[in-house]
Amino acid sequence: MPGRDGKRSAGERDAPTTGCLLFLMLPADAVAGLLVTVLLRARGLGRTGTGSVPAGAPSADWVPMWSSGALALAIGVTGGVLLRLGDRGLEAVQLALCCVPACFAPALRP
Repeated sequence: MPGRDGKRSAGERDAPTTGCLLFLMLPADAVAGLLVTVLLRARGLGRTGTGSVPAGAPSADWVPMWSSGALALAIGVTGGVLLRLGDRGLEAVQLALCCVPACFAPALRP
């Protein structure tokens, strides 16, 4: 092939490198999602255990929506970095995972 001297371009990755990146990125995203879930659950438990009745209407709780949006943003930025590094397959997985919390964020709106 003309122009191919057996050298790889900077954007090409081999299968072990891609697999290692995927092995590191997907658990990191899962841990971030688990952290958001645990924090929201602990926050909800703290509110229900007070036993007192609030005077007036409860205020709008924007924290679930903002936390879901922040998780989507973190996953999307990771996908953008992977796109910049040239890993198209991993970028597609990251951006697909980014859509999950991004789609649920409007449903959590107060």
